[in-house]
Amino acid sequence: MLVSAKDMLEKARDGKYAVGQFNINNLEWTKAILLTAEELKSPVILGVSEGAGKYMTGFKTVAAMVSAMIDELKITVPVALHLDHGTYEGCYKCIEAGFSSIMFDGSHYPIEENVEKTKELVKVCEEKGMSLEAEVGSIGGEEDGVVGLGECADPKECKMIADLGVTMLAAGIGNIHGKYPENWPGLSFETLAAVKEAVGDMPLVLHGGTGIPADMIKKAISLGVAKINVNTECQLAFAEATRKYIEAGKDQQGKGFDPRKLLAPGTEAIKETVKEKMELFGSIGKA
Repeated sequence: MLVSAKDMLEKARDGKYAVGQFNINNLEWTKAILLTAEELKSPVILGVSEGAGKYMTGFKTVAAMVSAMIDELKITVPVALHLDHGTYEGCYKCIEAGFSSIMFDGSHYPIEENVEKTKELVKVCEEKGMSLEAEVGSIGGEEDGVVGLGECADPKECKMIADLGVTMLAAGIGNIHGKYPENWPGLSFETLAAVKEAVGDMPLVLHGGTGIPADMIKKAISLGVAKINVNTECQLAFAEATRKYIEAGKDQQGKGFDPRKLLAPGTEAIKETVKEKMELFGSIGKA
């Protein structure tokens, strides 16, 4: 059964750990993440970008697949199905499709419009029992067509959004999507601390979790981050394992070309990546 992310994030905030959001792209990714979460008894958030949702033929297909998989695999840990960097229109499509959580990324709007649209979605999500993530200060880099310059958020604007009653807040603190460049200056903990002071107990979200050093991750959690997003790292692990399988010629042995065999090494690599992240985030055994 899908649940809102509200309870799991409030527990994470109070317990000084973070729940991982791992983006899904197909059946294999979803299965790998759910099985790992169940094995480690960790709450988990399945993230779906609008691009991934379209690739999987639509949000209704995604919601049906995830719900059925939770049932068939007998998953007992809390699972939230979450729209990642949703547009205003995309949010309503996921609400209709049966998602349990959405993110409205209004960071590219003027703050007044971001507030107006977020306020409307807060009301709808409260009626549906869904969790809602909002964003202030765009996340840098590019992910599935969503491009950001990586501005640090204004704590005053963060408070304006938090006061609307959102479940969680993503605030830009110098983090980026994709691989971090060698000259990346690191997270702005000064900004994070100021945002935390402005929004109080609001669970904070750290996007761009791939490549951030472990000590920075732990410091961010200590400053109020309760949800950390991981996507690129799973993609890299999947691609590397699949490449090794093919380059070793294993797809030419027996029935190694069977897609179930071809996709297996990448699926196992995702499991290992998710396990490493759950250990780092401290969510193991917290279901």
